[in-house]
Amino acid sequence: MGRGRVELKRIENKINRQVTFAKRRNGLLKKAYELSILCDAEVALIIFSNRGKLYEFCSSSSMLKTLERYQKCSYGAMEVQKPAKELEQSSYREYLNLKTRCESLQQTQRNLLGEDLGPLNTKELEQLERQLESSLKHVRSTKTQHMIDLLSDLQSKEHMLIEANRDLKTKLDEIDSRTQLRQTSEHGHDHQTMLYGTQHAQTQGLMFQPLDCNPTLKIGYNAVVSQQMHAATPAHAQPVNGFIPGWML
Repeated sequence: MGRGRVELKRIENKINRQVTFAKRRNGLLKKAYELSILCDAEVALIIFSNRGKLYEFCSSSSMLKTLERYQKCSYGAMEVQKPAKELEQSSYREYLNLKTRCESLQQTQRNLLGEDLGPLNTKELEQLERQLESSLKHVRSTKTQHMIDLLSDLQSKEHMLIEANRDLKTKLDEIDSRTQLRQTSEHGHDHQTMLYGTQHAQTQGLMFQPLDCNPTLKIGYNAVVSQQMHAATPAHAQPVNGFIPGWML
């Protein structure tokens, strides 16, 4: 049995309508692709769902180039003679195209964030998953490179700090050596000074030792002569303490 004729009217059931849209959309995109391959034709196909989601196919490298070519072929000859109103309409259409493109990019961004994934089919979800994996690999690669660069900078700083620490340690050792040498020199000088003072004091002690002598010793005094003179001298002229007065000499 052949398939019955489908009545062309809006499908009321939401699920059936979504399924039919997905099937026919894929079929239409497939036909456009086959036409571009078999006939070497430049094909551009634009589809908007009831939710405003954009589906497009372009056999060339850029949809915008194909649209520009379409505008030149359709409206290029009438560009010069267009009235102001038509120019406004053309600008408005361009505005709508840009707005549609912007909405498409926003929808793609929401899909990348994990939002509004309900209308997507399995193929589109797989494509989205591959895009996310590619982006994640790129992010991880950039992060790894950044960490490697940061580690290299830290190692360079560490090497510089080690060199500076080594120089400071060398200078500190030199200062300590000079200080110890100065202290040793000063200590030796003080020791020599102390030895010299001790020796000098000992020498002075040897030079100026008191003499053991009779305290009654008188310079130029003769005991025998003194007794004879004492006997011959009157009593009033007796020397005092054994000394002879000066007028008697």
